[in-house]
Amino acid sequence: MSHDINAVMQRAQKAARTYRNTSPADIARFLESIAAEIEHLGIDLIHTAMEESNLPEGRLTGERGRTCGQLRLFAKHVLEGSWMDAVIDKAMPDRKPFPRSDIRRMNRPVGPVVVFGASNFPLAFSTAGGDTASALAAGCPVVIKGHPAHPKTSEMVFGAMQKAAADCGLPEGVVQHVSGSEFALGQALVQHPATQGVGFTGSFVGGQALMRYAQERDQPIPVFAEMGSVNPVIFLPDTLAENGDQLAASYAGSITLGVGQFCTNPGLLLAVESPELDHFQQALAAALAEKGLERMLHLGIQENYQKRLKAVLKAKGVTTVHEPVEEVDVLEAPSALATVPADVFLDNPHLHEEIFGPFSLLVRCENIEQLSKVWQAVGGQLTTTIMGTDTDLEQHADLLDIAEQVAGRVIFNGVPTGVEVCDAMIHGGPWPSTTDSRFTSVGTSAIQRWLRPVCYQDCPDALLPNALKEANPLGIWRKVNGEFTK
Repeated sequence: MSHDINAVMQRAQKAARTYRNTSPADIARFLESIAAEIEHLGIDLIHTAMEESNLPEGRLTGERGRTCGQLRLFAKHVLEGSWMDAVIDKAMPDRKPFPRSDIRRMNRPVGPVVVFGASNFPLAFSTAGGDTASALAAGCPVVIKGHPAHPKTSEMVFGAMQKAAADCGLPEGVVQHVSGSEFALGQALVQHPATQGVGFTGSFVGGQALMRYAQERDQPIPVFAEMGSVNPVIFLPDTLAENGDQLAASYAGSITLGVGQFCTNPGLLLAVESPELDHFQQALAAALAEKGLERMLHLGIQENYQKRLKAVLKAKGVTTVHEPVEEVDVLEAPSALATVPADVFLDNPHLHEEIFGPFSLLVRCENIEQLSKVWQAVGGQLTTTIMGTDTDLEQHADLLDIAEQVAGRVIFNGVPTGVEVCDAMIHGGPWPSTTDSRFTSVGTSAIQRWLRPVCYQDCPDALLPNALKEANPLGIWRKVNGEFTK
């Protein structure tokens, strides 16, 4: 390895002693400054990312906006203060038969965090992406493992972050960057004693490896890994009868969006046998056939897509509906659609797995009961979608209970591709979509991954963190003796 990981993590550990006590106002200023410095990189950043990722200018311009937007969203969240969860139970010296001590509690940063950049979002889920933004907002130094698919882009963004840290007078080591493709590098970062948390967006295999490294440590640490999803979509009978053509056009766009390289791609479609389903299937195949070929992020993703797709299309009981074209240029990925009876799907766990690319499998079910069985068989998901008219939803209201158990985000009459960055968003779900379904990687509640509660009993007011001091110098909402107050 070209990096001295011990030196990197020691710098992060030293920075943590100062950064954990940095005021919310100064952390917010740092996040705002990172956003401004990234924007200052201008078109050079976009062109560099285009060269390395094959993504179009419009997509990357939007992704840069999302990256800076989420940094600024966390800056506001830091100042608002609810994430600290400040709770005060004042002393009751005269309580009988025993007095009560003064007890105060709040969330504190866990320490240095390692973030692994994602291949499919060179900006929004990488160097200064959501994991980094939420960890810095929590008061944790971050060591970024740049993704080897876009090294120049990552270095440019890191340079902007370094400048922001220097301009804000923050300690050396508050944000660092390492690069390389060796497995040993990732293992060394996760297993260094100073590392207290890990953020990862990528494959199931990669996420499992990081979890294993973390559990092998003398002190196990949490790994918050988002590892993909097939995002099952339920098409109820009445909506197929009323909106079949419209649904076909909408889902052809969602399946092929970004060449299918989204963790929220609708890779699994479920519906009950009917003439309306036959029509929808034909319309969806026709709509996919009209979509042009686009280039994938890099050769490894394209080769894996082709390999996995061929295996599924050759599986027993699977019928190809929209045949992928065979003659393609380097990195191009043809869309595909296949169908399978529900009983065959249930008997073949390999059909339940994610295929990262513009492919979807339509599972044809005999009735709603069988559809529900298929739905639950696929395991935990980032999203699940219910497409239905008012009549459908009224008749099948009980499906919401299943949806809540299956996924972290339940969508009605929309497409799963596209994740809004806001306070209410959840981008996480039960295993195997993520390693811990209690947390999200998108939205302001992502900050909770990098915090732990600390209780202070009879602590002198001068020594308390500002969030717990009697005068409430931060002016935040706190729960005092059971009531929220400022």
